[in-house]
Amino acid sequence: MLGTGEAGVLLQEQGLDVPLSDGRMAYFNYYWLRDNCPSSFDPETRERVFDVFGMDEAPKAASAAIANGHLEITWAGSGHVTRLPMEQLALFSRGEKRADIANLPRVPWYSDHYGKIARFAYDDLMADKANVRDWAEAMLTDGVALLTGLPDTDEALTDTAGLIGYVRPSYFGLVFEVKTHIKPTNLAFTSKALPLHTDLPDEDLAPGVQFLHCRANSVEGGNSIFADGLAVAEDFQALYPEDFKLLVETDVPYFCEHDTFDMRARQKVIELDEHGNISGVTISQHHADIFDMPQKDLDRYYPAFCRFGRMMRDDKYLMRFRLNAGECIVFDNHRIVHGRAAYSATSGNRHLRGCYTDRGELRSTYRILSGEGRFK
Repeated sequence: MLGTGEAGVLLQEQGLDVPLSDGRMAYFNYYWLRDNCPSSFDPETRERVFDVFGMDEAPKAASAAIANGHLEITWAGSGHVTRLPMEQLALFSRGEKRADIANLPRVPWYSDHYGKIARFAYDDLMADKANVRDWAEAMLTDGVALLTGLPDTDEALTDTAGLIGYVRPSYFGLVFEVKTHIKPTNLAFTSKALPLHTDLPDEDLAPGVQFLHCRANSVEGGNSIFADGLAVAEDFQALYPEDFKLLVETDVPYFCEHDTFDMRARQKVIELDEHGNISGVTISQHHADIFDMPQKDLDRYYPAFCRFGRMMRDDKYLMRFRLNAGECIVFDNHRIVHGRAAYSATSGNRHLRGCYTDRGELRSTYRILSGEGRFK
């Protein structure tokens, strides 16, 4: 111990021991304290402007004291004074991840969810940001929401998506049209049944949030089939913990190849967030590449993979519904698996217009509309 500051602050070789209001003594590193001085952040851009790399010597406190709810440090050499709120220090005193209001508990759902699904009218979303906040909250907790009353225009989809993030392109472009194509490049562009999947696992960063705006649906068949990958994965973990571990840890290859593109990426079937909690799934049989792992490893992996795929098809999880003209289903593409029953292409018209945004922007929108932020 090098010395004692005022109000019980202890000056150590590389940091300070600071008494907190709850009676604990917490240690804070000198670099961290200097790097997070309020003067280290530009008041307009809110970006860090202090150059910690430019310091000739390691920072060291000449003195430190607690006064008026702040830790006040005078730095040796420069004489610069840092004043940090004690409340802020308490938040970082245990070395835990910064709390995030957008880290809402995910609520698993099952086959009976269609009647309970969060619904929002297009006009209400456009009129009041509070409704957008509620929509974002539903996406973070349930992973899916149904929007109603969208105009029958091309702009309706992108205007709606723009409420929670910028439309991000895929190799199909900014938007895509789900209808029967003469030369289809995807099963979705046919009238065939579409097995449960998440979109574009063949991209390095698969899209985060998917929008499907129904422009017309007068065909026989073609009902949407959705399931909550979180609910399936939670049950799978409880029943088959060793298989669950395999699907969490093993990268499998996905691809999509046609005349003008050859997309390839590797993904884990069951995804965990930064806290180790199940966040969802990435899976697509029709985009699965040839599994190129050692053949002996496949002796264990294939049974686990197929067991999970069969569980995903259990009626316990499957939410079946008809998407009607003017509706837009919005869902987390890293959590919700979706598919479609086959339909008769000659029985009417079925046209969905789709696009993607990122999950990070969804969380950002929720934080902003909830009044969260370090600079508030």
